[in-house]
This record gives sequence, C-alpha cells and structure tokens, in this order.
Amino acid sequence: MGLIKAAIGDAILTSMWVFSMPFLGIFSSTIAEFIGVEAKSLASLFITINLATCFVLTFSLIGAALGGASFNPTTTLSFYAAGIKPDASLMSMAVRFPAQAAGGVGGATAILQAMPGKYKHLLKGPSLKVDLHTGAVAEGAFTFVFCLALLLVMLKGPKNLLLKVWMVAVVTVGLVISGRRYTGPSLNPANAYGWAYVNNWHNTWDLFYVYWICPFVGAILAAWVFRYLFKAPIKKDKQA
Repeated sequence: MGLIKAAIGDAILTSMWVFSMPFLGIFSSTIAEFIGVEAKSLASLFITINLATCFVLTFSLIGAALGGASFNPTTTLSFYAAGIKPDASLMSMAVRFPAQAAGGVGGATAILQAMPGKYKHLLKGPSLKVDLHTGAVAEGAFTFVFCLALLLVMLKGPKNLLLKVWMVAVVTVGLVISGRRYTGPSLNPANAYGWAYVNNWHNTWDLFYVYWICPFVGAILAAWVFRYLFKAPIKKDKQA
C-alpha cells in the first residue's frame, strides 16, 4: 500500500511539473520585457535562473508534503545508485517510474488544453535535432552532468537549502541552453515521455534510446563517480 501511495504521489507531482514548466519561459520573457531587459542577455538569464529556483524549491516542498514524491526518474535512480536512498529498491522504481511517465502524459495533455492560443507555439517539448546516436550520447552526457552536480550540491555543497537549489538551477539552465541544438534537452525521461505521447512518438525506439536508456546510464555513472570521489560512508542529508 505504501508503494502504491508513493507512485500516486509521483504521478501527481510529475503532472504538475510538466504542466508548469512551459510557464517558466513565458514568465522569464514577460518579466524581462517589463523591466526592459534584452532577450538572451545575461540579465535575462539571471531572471530565468531565479525563476527556476522558485519552481524547483516549490516542487521540492510539494514533493515532501506528498511523502517524498519525485518527478524525475534519473534523480531517483542516481540517488539510489549512490547509496543515498536505502529505502528505495528496484521493485519500487519499477512501479514509480511508469507512474511518473503517466504523470508526464497528464501534465502535457493538460497544458495543451489550458495554454492560451498565443503561447501554444511554445509547447513543443524535447525533440531530437541531430542523428540518433549523437542525440543519445548528448542526452546521456547532459544527464550525467546534471545528476553529478545534484549529488555534489545537495550532499557536499552549502548548508543553506535555498543556495543549494539556486546552484542546481544554474546547472540546469546551463545544460538546457547547451543542449537545445541536440535533444532539447529533457534531463527527465518522464517529461520526455509526456511530450512524446501527445506528439505521437511515445512508442518509438528513438524515444527510449535517447530519453530513457542513455539518461539512466548517465545517472548511474554520475552516482558511481560520486561514490568514487567520496569513499567515506555516505550519510543521508535531511535537507536533500
């Protein structure tokens, strides 16, 4: 019963995350325009990073309220492989990951219906912009950097939770900008699946190879590198 409850929490949180993410770009551009900041400038980037911090912090708090719900399979897998989540198991992930994917579908479907017409051109989701193998390597590499940075910041970084989340937001926004011409990137298989579903390519090999298999490999490698760098026993960080 506890596992089912956790899976439901994951589905709810993931649907909320996928539904909310398109608003990050809209809010960033609206604020930048309001204060007279040029698009693609450092000031505009700073606005995006701070908004992303607010988003991540909010969803972290919601996830905690839902009993530790997660909206990203790669971070769950990476923390498990690093030995940070002793209560997790392969069986629990086998149940929770499909729930997160279903939540991604719900979020993407809902935002397509709710988004005003003038902004619907922004609702594209991650997509492959290079050849299959290049995209797979790129998405795996981006996920590796993201998961390693997450482990380092949350477990070995500053004590202040807000500063931790801000640092993670800096890395995430940097990776998204760097990966635009490759895969999007997604950095989240559940998010990728949701948008693939509404765009009718959710049952293709390309999706699972680029946005599931290689990100999982990247997440596990990040955990192994982290464990190699910090061989001392890892204590669970209550703030993580």
